Amino acid sequence: MSKPILTAVFDVLDAGNHGSSNSPAKVIIVAIVVPVVGILLFIAVLYYFLRIIRISKNPNTKIQTADLTGISSTEDQSLQYDFAIIQAITNDFSPGCKIGKGGYGYVYKGMLPSGQEVAIKRLSRSSGQGAKEFKNEVEVVAKLQHRNLVRLLGYCSEREEKILIYEFVPNGSLDYFLFDVDKQYLLDWSRRYKIIKGISRGLLYLHEDSRLKIIHRDLKASNILLDANMNPKIADFGMARIFEIDQTEENTNRIVGTYGYMSPEYAMHGEFSVKSDIFSLGVILLEIITGNKNRIFDQSANRSVNLLGYAWEQWRDGTPLEILDPVLAKSYKVNEVIQCIHIGLLCVQDVAVERPTMAEVMLMLSSYSSNSWPSPREPAFYHGGSEGMPRELELERPMTVNVVSISELYPR
Repeated sequence: MSKPILTAVFDVLDAGNHGSSNSPAKVIIVAIVVPVVGILLFIAVLYYFLRIIRISKNPNTKIQTADLTGISSTEDQSLQYDFAIIQAITNDFSPGCKIGKGGYGYVYKGMLPSGQEVAIKRLSRSSGQGAKEFKNEVEVVAKLQHRNLVRLLGYCSEREEKILIYEFVPNGSLDYFLFDVDKQYLLDWSRRYKIIKGISRGLLYLHEDSRLKIIHRDLKASNILLDANMNPKIADFGMARIFEIDQTEENTNRIVGTYGYMSPEYAMHGEFSVKSDIFSLGVILLEIITGNKNRIFDQSANRSVNLLGYAWEQWRDGTPLEILDPVLAKSYKVNEVIQCIHIGLLCVQDVAVERPTMAEVMLMLSSYSSNSWPSPREPAFYHGGSEGMPRELELERPMTVNVVSISELYPR
């Protein structure tokens, strides 16, 4: 009720006390003012409740209080969508809208009311990626903006539903092309080189150029998506960690990620840092160059070696181009291929401090002059072919690594 109205009412009543108790003016004014005040109060209360309802329904309205996910940032909660909207744009999660599946659940294609195509990642209730990883991905990706990172557009957390809404990246993941014999030819060398540079730019942003220092912890070919122009975008930040500016490493008792892409210090001791992501990048580079997964690559009665060991042996023996994907034929630049093999082998070295930083990787990618580059040492998980290599799922076990330096900057 407004103060002027109250003052007028009290003035009239006070004036009535000095006159007749049956003053006609008093009766008339009270009969008019009281209903008006009641109507104003009703309108104010109605406006308040309608505003609360509008805020709760509008996915683009900023909310100041924490919800059940524990995501309390205004910036993050402004991305929250109502579950009914997600159901509508996926036709109630119909099979026709389904475009992918992972260990976390299914991915659906939808279209926002604005006309923008989106990818809807719906976490399965049985998924190992739980509330902690869901909350982590929302809080991390919401703060990142880079052309080589997949953009998070929103999320939904209602009851047991946990849903992430991303920009739609039409060409799927890198592994879809790289390891399929019918699609490998679509990735000529110029495209592969472009993808290598794009992934490196995205990782440089995460490690050094964003307002946060992010360790991805699950960098692999299936987490690199390709847009309509085959530009790479790093995806899936559920396992990512935010580091302090001056923090160099961290330990964990919970090993997450994918064997074959994990650095040895992380797989065996739970120690991770930017150099853990560098190791994963090196594996991806060698996979892009060879068109092969990092697994048992050459196995015979006397030896067993994975992709890293095979690439190292060819470099050591002066025949690095032997590892090149045969579908590339002659459509490549020798200097670029040698450059990328060299960088890849530097990234997968056993000792973390010997691996380059992302700034150094980008510098090497922008220059063919490798005279000042260090010579790569033996990669992690390599036994010189004299002992059997463990399979990917056994890489967490301690291993003996012989470190041998190579004097030449170029392969013999």
